[in-house]
Amino acid sequence: MAGRGQAGGVGSGPPGPVTIAHLTTTDISLRFLLLAQLRALRDGGADVVGISAPGPWVAELEREGIRHVPLGSSTRAMDPLADLRAARELWHIVGRERPTVLHVHNPKPGVYGRVVGRLARVPIVVHTLHGLYATETDPWFKRAVVYGLEAIAARCSDAELVQNPEDLALLRRRHLSPRARLLGNGVDLERFTPRDAEARRSARAALGIADDDTVVVGSVGRLVAEKGFPELFEAMTRLDPARYGLVVVGGADPSKADALDPAVVARAEAAGVRLLGHRDDVEELYAAMDVFVLASHREGYPRAAMEAAASGLPLVVTDIRGCRQVVDEGRNGLLVPVRDPAALAAAIAGLGDDPDRRAAMGRASRALACERFDEGAVVSIVVDTYREVAAAKGITLPFTGPA
Repeated sequence: MAGRGQAGGVGSGPPGPVTIAHLTTTDISLRFLLLAQLRALRDGGADVVGISAPGPWVAELEREGIRHVPLGSSTRAMDPLADLRAARELWHIVGRERPTVLHVHNPKPGVYGRVVGRLARVPIVVHTLHGLYATETDPWFKRAVVYGLEAIAARCSDAELVQNPEDLALLRRRHLSPRARLLGNGVDLERFTPRDAEARRSARAALGIADDDTVVVGSVGRLVAEKGFPELFEAMTRLDPARYGLVVVGGADPSKADALDPAVVARAEAAGVRLLGHRDDVEELYAAMDVFVLASHREGYPRAAMEAAASGLPLVVTDIRGCRQVVDEGRNGLLVPVRDPAALAAAIAGLGDDPDRRAAMGRASRALACERFDEGAVVSIVVDTYREVAAAKGITLPFTGPA
């Protein structure tokens, strides 16, 4: 299948820009999870295409020089018929764009994208597993469906990049993915960095927090139950409201079945919780926080927790896959059981009442982030994977990139 994206691949003629397409469910993933990878490929001379449901971030992607192709049938809702329509639509997009590399992400496009890519004879199909949608503690039926689909789809790719080492161990133990390798995850360590006392005062003042003794508890995430917000809201009711305040950054997600009920949100606001919605200046908001909390029920590799660690904050997170990769218990934060508001409140108070411990854990968070969460290293692994697969297949990839 030779075309615009394969001018520099197999065959004769001068090499042209190689088309590398990244497939996600929505444009927000392209913008906030993958932009560093897309920029690196763009800067290396590739024709970079983002394929997803259209949304508010398309214009920003296109300003970055990332072409966007809408996948109108793509939805985050549980809708098998829509997924079939999305797969058919993707087939036509791939036939038109003819990418040399199709790199797929997210649970649903991660399955049908690999299958379509292989059936359409895309030269290189790569999948990033951001987090298995079932763990070994889930009901057997859910595990059987998720692991079965993963095993089938993994046979349709040339490389499997797994963010979380616990997922990688499970894939290997159950022989689900013969080509899986560890990718890890990362953030911009220059954007997310500890701020000075003046930045802290300015960020808190912008939130209307004048009392320097107030312990600001922060959380970042979509307003869905899976992120543990009901437990976090309850935990805050167990703490002294004159001393502790909660700031939540993240927008509503009404498309999800577990979207927070408006009544729950209204009660939280009435109790003094500052709900800021989606913000583009989250790196400045971290400066206002004293403790970062992530009470999630399920994570792959939580970006917000990595950002908070890189910003020099102590963390309180649930003891689950993903969070365990961001917090070393007792070093840079505390692990608490899932769905346990009492334990959550106790952990927050344990740090809130001990400024010296918070400071020490904050320094440890930054050190740990520098050790583990450099997004530049992630970009390099992705590009090296393309090159390795291309070399094994005798394909030329005429673009430069991280060594």
